[in-house]
Amino acid sequence: MPDKDIKNKAAKVFCPEEMKDSELAELILDMAHRMAVHHTLWFREVEHQMGFEKALKVMDEAWDKTRAVSVKRLARDLGLSETDGVPDVIGRLSGTEKLKVLDVIAKNWLAQDGVWFQAVESAYGMNDAKRCNDSAWGRFSPFEAHSIKRLLNMEERPGLEGLRTALNFRLYGRLNVQSSRYDSDGSLIFEMNECRVQTARHRKGMEDYPCRSAGLVEYGRFAEAIDDRIKTQCIGCPPDEHPDEWHCAWKFYI
Repeated sequence: MPDKDIKNKAAKVFCPEEMKDSELAELILDMAHRMAVHHTLWFREVEHQMGFEKALKVMDEAWDKTRAVSVKRLARDLGLSETDGVPDVIGRLSGTEKLKVLDVIAKNWLAQDGVWFQAVESAYGMNDAKRCNDSAWGRFSPFEAHSIKRLLNMEERPGLEGLRTALNFRLYGRLNVQSSRYDSDGSLIFEMNECRVQTARHRKGMEDYPCRSAGLVEYGRFAEAIDDRIKTQCIGCPPDEHPDEWHCAWKFYI
């Protein structure tokens, strides 16, 4: 949009009270986005100043308090009800409905991830997009592992059994078809049998996306965050050749 058009649009209102209902709805979503980004920037700065592990601990406390205050305030000011810090509009959903919500969230997360990649690629090229993608996974994977361990109240070192469970609680676990088994040597073998991203590419007649570099970061950092004794080995991941039964496969061992 040209600068002049932006100025003309901005000149129509002086404050939120002058906005139309549809414009107020847009403002609500925009403010929610700002809150999410502010939360992330706080984490990033604490990580920069104090390190990743300390930042995770601080974030746990900050999130617990933020969530409690936010839910209570929404319930009080908007006339909603909540039980034990969970809005009843969510708590009263059936188990099937809650699983559908999880699936929608996971799909939105994957769409967001793809949009970010494409935005960087469009502006700066594939190499920079892959570099940013791999670095982002280097932070998100251990955060997601930390979040799952906390959610499930796992012990500090839950071993391969804990990792096998945690893999089912990843966002990707709601999107892809995956399987895991123990090998004869006691190691854990994990296979991504159907990958939503790669399947979509195949429908368009495209080759596999070469995700090995990201996968090494993604799975290695996730497993290590679940239990720092666990080592990760790539069995195969595009651009590697792979059988029809899986798109990528990983071996975890202690």
